[in-house]
Amino acid sequence: MLDRDLLTAGLAPVGIVPDDDLCRRLDVYAHLLVEWNEKMNLTAITDPVGVTVKHFTDSLLAAPHLPERAFTLIDVGTGAGFPGVPLALYRPDCILTLLDSLQKRLVFLETVCRELGLPVRLIHARAEEGGQRPDLREQYDVATARAVAALPTLSEYCLPFVKVGGRFIALKGPDAGREQEDAARAVTTLGGRVTQTVSHTLITPEGEGMERRLVLIDKERPTPAKYPRHGSKIAKQPL
Repeated sequence: MLDRDLLTAGLAPVGIVPDDDLCRRLDVYAHLLVEWNEKMNLTAITDPVGVTVKHFTDSLLAAPHLPERAFTLIDVGTGAGFPGVPLALYRPDCILTLLDSLQKRLVFLETVCRELGLPVRLIHARAEEGGQRPDLREQYDVATARAVAALPTLSEYCLPFVKVGGRFIALKGPDAGREQEDAARAVTTLGGRVTQTVSHTLITPEGEGMERRLVLIDKERPTPAKYPRHGSKIAKQPL
């Protein structure tokens, strides 16, 4: 099901060459995604081109911005496992945690990771609850999130998980510039600093262009203890 040529072409601009093992495991992942999607709503994208471009290639665009050494990563609001699972498959020195508020998604991800031989810690919690847990708070070198919330809200969800000296990678679309402006106060308040925004355009064989932006936020100071707030307050009064 995986379109290897399409994956290779899509990752070439960032210097990633997918090897046989990565492609084999992504292919297994793709088949499980489609199979389980018939039983639960995991994704609207199930065709080989869509899965290859919009899930796998998109997720792996974050790989060049991971630490060079072994690292811990938490994927917040992971859904069907993107971008956390593809990144951990590409980087076997990644110690992976997947957090989601829906248990049924974690059941799917438990199966995926077992089939792929991928060690993982699965956390059933809302992000704002997990961010206050001592065993999760400021314990990770990297936090990632994709298609979860606007950046001001997403920063409050994710930065509390990141160690000082670590990084939050937000995978966003073409509105990332406006979201970044809106999130400036939140990022600073939560102890972070936007260090880079990286733009990519994903192209399908039909010529469709999909603009993607990675917002890289480095954690410079501890997050104040009162953050993250309760989910209702975050929604009503974003930082």
